Amino acid sequence: MSKRKLTRRQAWRIEKIQAERSKRADRRDSHLDARLEGGDLGPEQDGLIISHFGRQVDVEALQGNDAGQIVRCHMRTNLGQLVTGDRVVWRASNDGGVVVAVRPRHSELQRPNNFGELKPVAANIDYIVIVFAVEPRAHANLIDRYLVAAELSGIEPVLLLNKVDLLTPEHERYLLPLLERYRQIGYRVLTLSTAQQQGLDELKQLLAERISVFVGQSGVGKSSLINTLLPGVDLKVGELSEQTRKGRHTTTTARLFHLPDGGDLIDSPGIREFALWHIDAERVIEGFREFHDLIGHCRFRDCQHEREPGCAFKEAVEQGRVSAERFDSYKQILQSLQDNPIRSPS
Repeated sequence: MSKRKLTRRQAWRIEKIQAERSKRADRRDSHLDARLEGGDLGPEQDGLIISHFGRQVDVEALQGNDAGQIVRCHMRTNLGQLVTGDRVVWRASNDGGVVVAVRPRHSELQRPNNFGELKPVAANIDYIVIVFAVEPRAHANLIDRYLVAAELSGIEPVLLLNKVDLLTPEHERYLLPLLERYRQIGYRVLTLSTAQQQGLDELKQLLAERISVFVGQSGVGKSSLINTLLPGVDLKVGELSEQTRKGRHTTTTARLFHLPDGGDLIDSPGIREFALWHIDAERVIEGFREFHDLIGHCRFRDCQHEREPGCAFKEAVEQGRVSAERFDSYKQILQSLQDNPIRSPS
């Protein structure tokens, strides 16, 4: 379906609004430039963005007498979109501070919005901890979407099954083979119960001296887990709906927390679906690490891995070298990209 063509008046209104926004941004930058040149700001110092609020960010001072303090800072427009986890250079002012520069990122977690536009979620991450639970039911395809995003971002994923105190024989028949499948691929898999304090020591050891982000459906227990790892933080916990068994969203912005045993943890907004519309279909296969050795070994260069003779992927599935479930998940992701193509502006 093509986009609805804008009328001349609608196009004029959109252009006017964008021009007004640009002027406001220029005025803000001019005001900040005047303050910088006027010498009413403190010296440059390093900081860490703890959270983001529109045109302002909370920055933790990393040096000097202010080290450890959290300062609400304005941002210069030309810095681009800053996110939680960014290392920045800032200068103190009477009403807070101003971020004047951003350090290069060594990693970045992005996700597309409903329009297919890429939006960064957090920066400088070492681990993406994919949290899923006994309830709501863990769906392998959703986990695989997170894994594809992590692999293509160059960030090490860790799978964490939460609420194992709720395991029943019925749950085990589904979950135990699922966990074993990911272990065989080479992923680190942890199990945990905050209610029974089970698996916490192993998780704390993993997170120490690293920056990690927790992702997963609403209702899988991310907030409860953070409350356990960070006594006193007291994040709001969303209960599961009795009718849908899906969680309610309780986090509205990404925030970074320091762990008592070392390391940092970023809590991101809970999402029920992780879209991959921004990824080319050809790259999805790179997000399945066990497929890497098969790429380029099909008989036909344009093999679609369906019914073509000499398909290396189909042969690997038939021989048990690649799980049929993961291959089916790969095909489902490809289909979702075809069903939700990004439409270029007309």
